[in-house]
Amino acid sequence: ASFTISLRTVDNITVMIKLRPGVSPSCQIRVKNVTRSELKIKPGENVTFTFTCSTPEKYFIMEIQKNIDCVSGLCPFGDVHLYPPGLPRLNRTFIWDVKASTKAGLELKFSTPWLRQIEPGETCPDVVSYNINSRIDTATVNIGTFCRNGSVSRIKLLGGVIMSLHLPWDSPLTTSGFNIANRASIKRLCIIESILKGESSITLMSPNYPLGFPEDELMTWQFVIPSNMRASVFFHNYSLSNCERKEERVEYYLPGSFSNPEVFKLSDSQPANIAGSFNLSLQGCDQDAQNPGILRLLFQVVVQHPQVDENVTHLVDLSKEWNMTVTIHFEGWPSRIPLMSEPICLICKNPRTCDRVLTLVSGAVYKISFLCKDLSRLRITAEKGISCVDIRWCQRKIYSLLVPKVITQLPIRLHKFIWKLLAPDLINIEITSPSLKLQQHVPEQRCNTSYSYSIVSATPETELNVGVFCPGGSIEKIQMRNNITISLKTFGKGFLNESNHQDLKMSFVPHIKDECTFTVSPDPKAKVYLQTPNWPYGLPPYVSISWYVVVPSKQVAHLGFSKDRMGIACETGRAYVNIKEETLGAEETVRREDELLPKPRNMYHDFWLNVSNCKPVDKTQLTLQFWVTFADKQIDLGVIIAVVAGAGVLMAIGLTVCCVKKKKKKSQNPMVGVYNPNVNTQVPGKQGLFTKGRKNNESHVYAVIDDAMVYGHLLKESNGSVAPEVDVYRPFDGPIGSLPPSPPPFSFRKDIKRSPNTEEPLPLTDTDHDTYTFAHQKSGQSEDSGDTNEKNNADTSTSLLENKEQDDLVE
Repeated sequence: ASFTISLRTVDNITVMIKLRPGVSPSCQIRVKNVTRSELKIKPGENVTFTFTCSTPEKYFIMEIQKNIDCVSGLCPFGDVHLYPPGLPRLNRTFIWDVKASTKAGLELKFSTPWLRQIEPGETCPDVVSYNINSRIDTATVNIGTFCRNGSVSRIKLLGGVIMSLHLPWDSPLTTSGFNIANRASIKRLCIIESILKGESSITLMSPNYPLGFPEDELMTWQFVIPSNMRASVFFHNYSLSNCERKEERVEYYLPGSFSNPEVFKLSDSQPANIAGSFNLSLQGCDQDAQNPGILRLLFQVVVQHPQVDENVTHLVDLSKEWNMTVTIHFEGWPSRIPLMSEPICLICKNPRTCDRVLTLVSGAVYKISFLCKDLSRLRITAEKGISCVDIRWCQRKIYSLLVPKVITQLPIRLHKFIWKLLAPDLINIEITSPSLKLQQHVPEQRCNTSYSYSIVSATPETELNVGVFCPGGSIEKIQMRNNITISLKTFGKGFLNESNHQDLKMSFVPHIKDECTFTVSPDPKAKVYLQTPNWPYGLPPYVSISWYVVVPSKQVAHLGFSKDRMGIACETGRAYVNIKEETLGAEETVRREDELLPKPRNMYHDFWLNVSNCKPVDKTQLTLQFWVTFADKQIDLGVIIAVVAGAGVLMAIGLTVCCVKKKKKKSQNPMVGVYNPNVNTQVPGKQGLFTKGRKNNESHVYAVIDDAMVYGHLLKESNGSVAPEVDVYRPFDGPIGSLPPSPPPFSFRKDIKRSPNTEEPLPLTDTDHDTYTFAHQKSGQSEDSGDTNEKNNADTSTSLLENKEQDDLVE
């Protein structure tokens, strides 16, 4: 196809067709049978040309530049047209270079749908973009790059302007979309006007962004907002230059303010909840010539409807808290930066000071409010530090690791509460959960509660991730040697209900030998899984971890490991697993890293399990998991038989005694009391069992035995007949103690005549007779105590059968 471009001299337009950068010249421009790679058509020329290829848009671009001189002549104010017509369909750029005096101002007014500023390198959706540069004398300042469909309605410039419109080859656009007007001097670099009608968001940048704002310059953004809407300003990216004189700042003219202009530093929280239109100005300074630095700013203005509860304030009383911060933030903070297009949730500590992130510190009282339609998009992260300064005081104190109610009462979900526990040298930290206990989160036993605790033990050199724990387990206590960070993290809304039952506590305790010690008291009906810290990355070198497992008295524990070996090879030292029951004489089971781990075994008493690491060779890590179950103790069959046999013997003895008593009553034969003084009736080591004194018990009363029935075989004469010797039991008149006395000797031999006054009868040898002892295993006071009192009480030193024997027997 053939193209003809005819330019009038008065239009002062130049057309340049040239190859696209980086494209090979395989397509050429032919003018009068002469091919070339570039064509320039000047004002007053008429040129006809063709392309040597069918797709010239792939190879060529076109620039159409119109120079307008507003200094020496009249400016062609009004709509700007895309001239000349009939141009080939190439990617093209229209450039309007307007020269004007700095004493006058130019205004670029854009037709709807207005413009939207974009960051350098960003592309517009329809690939149609405007680039605006201000020219003061010989200096050029890039005001910015804009796309269509935005809120920027006008830009006022001091001096000249270079306006560029970039169109793709297939764009149907036939108008420039703006006009030029003459205005009085604005006395600043530029004024950018934005009209925000409904709920919307706009992002704007300082001139030359991301390079530096011109030295000691001033510019203004005007925001036209309905009075029934609320606007908030957020600075997302800024930097400051090195000032010699003045100070870089932003100034606001706010509706209803009695102190306009309100001056803010760029580092301050910017005004929010602004009702209606306002102005924002950026002021530079005189920079250091040797090290000027860069002043730049990227900010966002968000316009919202007034919130239903914008006047509802929430009291956050942190006056009684110590060393604590509370941060209210958007979901995903700080790792995720919200998109500019996302709805804004603001937290305000006064009507004008609002931000997406608000941090409250302990020792103060705050009244906060929210500008947010959906509060579920907000989160709370709090941090509290606890340290031990005076060892004598902190070792006696127990700290409750509870989330304060001032946080749980807010209508914002708690994301995380962090306790940082700092212990001095030779003092360690103990974590307890007396009632709920803790469950370790392992693959075989996952936590399903509304919150969990992540515990990390750290030193300046190493960090040990102890594990993730949740309430409702078997771990009563964890002792750790280093500084500790405990992070409570919530899942879902259930934490509000469960927060009332927290029972986690901590205290400072004396130094322990292991890096970490767990005390485990499992539920007898549950199977408990436990694993080494730093899972799955392995224990650090030379770290020792211990578990103390409590076994109920009527239970037996079954201990097993989840794998056969430790799975590491040691470069230095040895790795060990030690198991030992907490009972006298218990043997210790020890396994090295090159040995098989113990097979499942029964543990009948509380036991210790220790894992000690070596320095493993590369790519091997010590990770160990074990489990514990419980069962009722089984009674041995031999024990059952022994018990049954013992019961039978006792029953037989009982029947025999009953029969003897019954027959004794019938016979009324003379009765003999056998009294042996040579037998110690006191059980060794059991003095404390005799709780009554002699006066108050029957330790001095001896059983009466029918000698004819029971001991007749000892009294046989030569003819085999039984002739028992009859005697009279006499009361004991000596001193009486609190322990059972040693009975005096007694003989059935006829040739020994007993005198009532005899104090030392002849002894009975073991070959002639048996001796019998009647001992009462009761505890009391020493033998010497109470002698005097009990000696004077005759009724307690006389046998119950004495009166009857004296009536029936003759001495």
